[in-house]
Amino acid sequence: MNAASNRGKTLGINGLGRIGKLTLWHHVGRKSFGEIVVNLGRPAGRSLADLAHYVERDSTYGRLQGYLYGHRAQPVITDIDEARGRMLIDGVAVTFLRTQRDPARIGWGEHGVRLVVDTTGRFLDPTAAADAPSGSLRGHLACGAEKVVVSAPFKVKDKTGALPADAVTTVMGVNGNDYDPKRHRVVSAASCTTTCLAHMMRPLIMAFGARRILSASMATVHAATSSQEVLDRLPEAGKTDLRKSRSILNNIILTSTGAANALRLVIPAMKEIPFIAESVRIPASTGSLIILVVNLQEEPAGPRIDRRTINALYQQAAADGPEGYLIYTEEQNVSADIVGMPRAAAIIEGHETHTRTAEAFVDLAKVPGVDGRLIAACENPVLRIPVTQAVIYGWYDNEKAGYVHMLGDRTVSVADSLA
Repeated sequence: MNAASNRGKTLGINGLGRIGKLTLWHHVGRKSFGEIVVNLGRPAGRSLADLAHYVERDSTYGRLQGYLYGHRAQPVITDIDEARGRMLIDGVAVTFLRTQRDPARIGWGEHGVRLVVDTTGRFLDPTAAADAPSGSLRGHLACGAEKVVVSAPFKVKDKTGALPADAVTTVMGVNGNDYDPKRHRVVSAASCTTTCLAHMMRPLIMAFGARRILSASMATVHAATSSQEVLDRLPEAGKTDLRKSRSILNNIILTSTGAANALRLVIPAMKEIPFIAESVRIPASTGSLIILVVNLQEEPAGPRIDRRTINALYQQAAADGPEGYLIYTEEQNVSADIVGMPRAAAIIEGHETHTRTAEAFVDLAKVPGVDGRLIAACENPVLRIPVTQAVIYGWYDNEKAGYVHMLGDRTVSVADSLA
């Protein structure tokens, strides 16, 4: 990825929520593009100066200049031009569009934008037509963009339909090369949880193979998102999940995650592994944790799997990955320690890896499809299978340092593919 080669290009960002603003920070700091155009789709505050105030400050990560240059830095937003909707952010020209919410009406081509990152979380169906009444990803393509990167997993409304041929889901460092610049126009960067989980599962699959992983499950202890309420609120009509209307400041909230489905797109071998994923939201602004539990079949002729085996796999995977997407540590961390940790998609807490080996009993008489003659010929039709259960902890900054960095790498690599 050669960020310098894209400095003559203009990046479009649709949305300025959590991921949108931090994506802007990322590319301003990285100097990935010569100009950036951000579409808000509506007025914000009283003036462009109010918008600059929002961009400059962040309750989780501090001020933009501190992120870029440290605590002694001076403000980096200058030349605020209300008439043109433009300002300089650390020398990068950023234009803000504040009228159109429908992607098809934004007019990216008029601003020289060929690549758009959609961070709204609203347009996730790659099969929806460009002129869909509520807007769609393909609207970006219809109004001048050549490629769209989405900061969320795809959600195809037609559950029987597959992804279009020009759409792909990737996680950098896992299946990033699945992106084909000649074929793909719409690229999902999955989610923060799927990104972390993919980097946790990949070393296990490479070491043991999918067939030795008898089952796997995960729970993400996830920081709050904007889909939750600050204080209890009356649910809207027709809402089925009453918990999302409860205060995230005061509660641990059970919810769901689509990480399991997205992971199968990123790592096809996951289709062979029984897998379940759950999510719990907690009162934290960022910094999340995956607790991964895998059941591994032991090989009688091979060495036993223990915590040293598991930790060694992750240590080697971290050492082999030049991108630094996977980090292995034996420090005793808390969630605040990994907020802002550069680049990391997953931070393996090796100190807390646990394993236990026991025998699982399988009665052949109760296994569908087993020939009765085989069962009758067995002296004991109950098999004793050695199984090791491993518990692995993986931290991730679900906003700037983890997911937004991965999203940024995907964006720059797609930009590199544009002639």
